[in-house]
Amino acid sequence: MNKNNIWKRLIAYTGQYRRLTLWATICAILSVIASLVGPLLIGWAIDYMVGPGEVDFKAVLRLLVILAIVYAVGSFFGWLLTYLSNRIAYRTVYDLRRELFNKLNVLPLKFHDNHPQGDSISRFVNDMDAVSDGLLQGLSTLLTGAITIVGAIALMLYISPIMTLVVLISAPVTFFVARFITMRSQKMFREQAKILGGLNGYVEEMIGGQKVVTAYHYEERAIKNFVDQNETLYQAGVKSQFYGSLSNPTTRLVNNITFSVIAMIGSVMVIRGLVSVGDLSSFLIYSNLFAKPFNEITGVITQLQSATASAQRIFAVLDATPEQPDAIEAKENSTSQGTIVFDQVSFAYQSDRPLINNFSLEVKPGTRVAIVGQTGAGKTTLVNLLMRFYDVDRGSIKIDGIDIKMMTRDSLRRNFGMVLQDTWLFGGSIRDNIAYGKPEATDEEVIAAAKAANAHSFIKRLPEGYATKISGSGDNLSQGQKQLLTIARVMLVDPPMLILDEATSSIDTLTEIRIQKAFLKMISGRTSFVIAHRLSTIRDSDLILFMKDGDIVESGTHDELLASGGYYARLYDSQ
Repeated sequence: MNKNNIWKRLIAYTGQYRRLTLWATICAILSVIASLVGPLLIGWAIDYMVGPGEVDFKAVLRLLVILAIVYAVGSFFGWLLTYLSNRIAYRTVYDLRRELFNKLNVLPLKFHDNHPQGDSISRFVNDMDAVSDGLLQGLSTLLTGAITIVGAIALMLYISPIMTLVVLISAPVTFFVARFITMRSQKMFREQAKILGGLNGYVEEMIGGQKVVTAYHYEERAIKNFVDQNETLYQAGVKSQFYGSLSNPTTRLVNNITFSVIAMIGSVMVIRGLVSVGDLSSFLIYSNLFAKPFNEITGVITQLQSATASAQRIFAVLDATPEQPDAIEAKENSTSQGTIVFDQVSFAYQSDRPLINNFSLEVKPGTRVAIVGQTGAGKTTLVNLLMRFYDVDRGSIKIDGIDIKMMTRDSLRRNFGMVLQDTWLFGGSIRDNIAYGKPEATDEEVIAAAKAANAHSFIKRLPEGYATKISGSGDNLSQGQKQLLTIARVMLVDPPMLILDEATSSIDTLTEIRIQKAFLKMISGRTSFVIAHRLSTIRDSDLILFMKDGDIVESGTHDELLASGGYYARLYDSQ
């Protein structure tokens, strides 16, 4: 997307604030008119001061009073313009941020898997701030600049067409100098924004994994990597700011040369009586006012360049292909019986690296299915496909005889309760976290779910019980406690089918035994998928699948697989 298209889209976002933009334009016009009338009054006042003893003090005083009123009015409308520009800019960024957040919620899981969280956060915070600054500076500068240029040209022509011609000849020079620098600095600002997003992602990784960093004595290497990336950002920032800042002094040099030429030409014209001293004074001020918008635009060119690069990163997300919408004929399925059929399913995260090939499986209602295998065998991928986080490349998955592509995603996912190895909690109370999937739940229901998950006892020991506030990362809880809360969350929702992905991996053995009893009660009569590395947790499963390279190489009950002496038996013996 080129720079012009980016700014067209940004301006389009301000279109819904036409009334504010109209008032801002009116304020800009009145503010500029005041700034243009001032030099004219100054010129007239100078012409009333002919020489010693030849000064019309009454006329000069009258003009000074009018001049003070004019500048006061201009300052007021200038302040009002700034206020309105702020509202337009911040409301526009508010809309952009809201749209970006909504878009992230409809993007497929593939996008989030391929983009670091820190980079996405950087688009929300740093890039949005850059766009806000660019809009704020750009709106007021462009509004006042365009009106100032037109008004200054008109009044300069009124005073002296000859000197006006000199001023107009310098304008294209200023424009092309600024454009030359701008085109070369734009790439540097894009690179700077990209590096900043990467650095944010790295910092988030290191802070989130600080315990692991410390445990493996990785501090020095982490600092070195940070310093290297920070140095890269520094170099990119220095280059982009240096080249971007060349615009202002370069254009000022051209304008100063023009000013000097006009002063000399004007002096000759005064001597010859073609213009008065007051006219020359007014013209010199107007020539500065004419050059001022060019200087201001080049002065904020760095912010505009940064805003353009940031907007490009934001629009890259907004233009990303969203999750494929539900089929028109897709139906709600809120009463699943639990019959699941994988029919010749094939899938690959990358087309050249197939992961699951012609996978077939039929699960009857109420069956407890355990999936084991080495890391990368495709266990979690099956869950991703079942929940439609990813769609199959070939084949189909059916629930109660209905292809899951013919179900709405919401109704499909409401049929499953998931407890993952990686716990996720949000900033809020313990109660709110448990009731995340069922906000309307009563306190009694929340407490019952916590008791079923063996979480009630430790919650009651917290300072404020269920009202205790926790951070988004749950730093004030142990890993096992966080896992118990996620289990209680699923127990409260009470879904018809369950997916447990290493759900008890962070819990001590004694607590695990208690949780297993709670799980057995919860999964009784329901279809469930249990992914586990600890084979002691799946011994009572109705069906155990051993996966290798995306295929089922063994299946059966615990006793049957041990008797066969295959992969499962060897893995069990090793534990």
